[in-house]
Amino acid sequence: MDNGDGPGFRATLQALLFALDTALAALVLICMVAGSFVDPHSPDGVTWSLRTPGPLGLVLMTLGAAALPFRRRAPRTVLAVTGALSVLDSLTGDPRAPVAMCAVIALYTVASTTDRPTTWRLGLLTMTVLTGTAMAAGPLPWYAQENLAIFAWTGIGASAGDAVRSRRAVVQAIRERAERAERTREEEARRRVAEERLRIARDLHDVVAHHIALVNVQAGVASHVMDKRPDQAKEALAHVREASRSALDELRATVGLLRQSGDPEAPTEPAPGLDRLDELAGTFRSAGLHVEVARDIRDTTLPATVDTAAYRIVQEALTNVQKHAGTGARAEISVVRVGPNIEITVLDDGTDESPAPAPGGGHGLLGMRERVTALRGTLTTGPRYGGGFRVHAILPVQTRTTAAADGP
Repeated sequence: MDNGDGPGFRATLQALLFALDTALAALVLICMVAGSFVDPHSPDGVTWSLRTPGPLGLVLMTLGAAALPFRRRAPRTVLAVTGALSVLDSLTGDPRAPVAMCAVIALYTVASTTDRPTTWRLGLLTMTVLTGTAMAAGPLPWYAQENLAIFAWTGIGASAGDAVRSRRAVVQAIRERAERAERTREEEARRRVAEERLRIARDLHDVVAHHIALVNVQAGVASHVMDKRPDQAKEALAHVREASRSALDELRATVGLLRQSGDPEAPTEPAPGLDRLDELAGTFRSAGLHVEVARDIRDTTLPATVDTAAYRIVQEALTNVQKHAGTGARAEISVVRVGPNIEITVLDDGTDESPAPAPGGGHGLLGMRERVTALRGTLTTGPRYGGGFRVHAILPVQTRTTAAADGP
């Protein structure tokens, strides 16, 4: 099936336009022939009379009309042909054969399909040649109304064609601006979707990695002491159950963000923040990791995005300590307010036999960096001298959103 841009459609459109131009040429020929039988110069100077046009005039009018159907395909050639026929008509001694009507239509076509400088050049040339020939070589006086009519009609044809071309250019410019605006909206929508997908992916990774790491450690402890110390195994299994429940709750809240605004059962639990830092540290302590927390933010009220990002950074850093340094390591968490920023530092002493995180081996460090970058903060990570690992993040307390809300 052919669409609006296919060759079949273009061929059909060209055939239709050619048929319309042919009908216009026939109408112009009828008007010229009818006008050639009218003589406005009666002896009394008031009434019009009929006259018989010369055969050469009829031939010239027919040739001029026959060239008009091709005006869209070769506008300048048709203008040259009709202009030459009009000049010949002026030189044959039959000035009342209105062949110049074909030249006016051809000039309109040229002006509507070309630029303004070309329209000025060809319009002045056509006007000068046709009017000058009629005034200088025609049988009528130079001031005759037929000569002035040629001057007026050629000017009108060029002006009308230029106005149509300008209108088309304005409409095309408006259409292009609308298309660019539509493309920009689509690109912005795709960008926002990509950012939201990355944000949800980071949240899912943080939740799953944290809780699954705890479940893995506690399950290993339970398996190890199941036969000899069943009470400790039961305690480890209780921690597994608690970590699993927390993982399910956070996963439910995160996945609930994908719901539409009108969907039921939307998540009502707020995103975790630094107020749950002690609870977070407690979950790792229950898994056997030694965690110390130092916090001094002087009752600072953090924006929700900064608060959640700080919590997730600490959570991911402790998860990496649990996975790579083991339960024998010690971790230190520091959250302090330094000027306009919040600085989060997570240190661990590591062990000699514990492997360092493999570069590119996971999404934890990448997710932390994306969170910090989104808030226009800075993040530095790397091994410590003497063993262990260090994560240091600087987050601005005032984000772009809060700055706009607090502005004048």
